[in-house]
Amino acid sequence: MDDSPTTLKFEKLHERHTGLTPALAESYVEAASVCFARHHKTPVTLSLNHKDENSSRILHFVMPDDRVRNAYANAIDTTETGTYAVSLVVIEAVMGLVGVRRAETLTGADWYIAPEGVEIMDLENCIRLEVSGTSAPNTSEINRRLRDKIAQAARGESNLPAIASVVGFQVLQVAISPLGEE
Repeated sequence: MDDSPTTLKFEKLHERHTGLTPALAESYVEAASVCFARHHKTPVTLSLNHKDENSSRILHFVMPDDRVRNAYANAIDTTETGTYAVSLVVIEAVMGLVGVRRAETLTGADWYIAPEGVEIMDLENCIRLEVSGTSAPNTSEINRRLRDKIAQAARGESNLPAIASVVGFQVLQVAISPLGEE
């Protein structure tokens, strides 16, 4: 496996993202693999759009067998779950932030993220992360969802800063935008 900075790593996700258990991380990664395998073979090259900058990263995933595909046959749940894995590895690579805790209902977010190694006594040093994923065949759906997710985070019952991330599994694009910079 390539360890270059242009490669995203699903491996040992729970070791870097302290808000994940090994079992949860494995489930997220399996779901992401199913989502990518609907349209592509491994590896894939993801286009990352963050702060008007575009870059690309390679992502290797395990091609799912029938048992895995059957376990993740619900496309909506699988896309949501897979989006967590992809968003977390992309946010880690692009911004140096890791998942430290799931967000509570009504916060306008899915996760709390923070710089790696930061003590999380309270959520003071955290940023909210709201994610969405799609298998749409075009980038216009990604852009629409990004606007929706930024608006959702803005309505959330939290004064913490927020970031939205939208994963396009078919178009191989991840769009990231902080609240207020859409």
